[in-house]
Amino acid sequence: MKADLVVDAKGLACPMPIVRTKKGMDTLQSGQVLEIHVTDKGAKNDLSAWAKSAGHEMIDMAEEGDVLKFWIRKA
Repeated sequence: MKADLVVDAKGLACPMPIVRTKKGMDTLQSGQVLEIHVTDKGAKNDLSAWAKSAGHEMIDMAEEGDVLKFWIRKA
């Protein structure tokens, strides 16, 4: 999937993946896609809830070894 911005939050614990995601989203235009890589398993629920509460669209999620990848479209 093509992303307009990739954010690396591997090795960071909550709440840092959300903080990095929000900072990345702040640089994007509406409709652009952010890809974020995390290793914190709790980020799965956290990022889904954050995207929904912020009005963004969680497009996809993939697990590659210890890394979770998320694609979120900015509202």
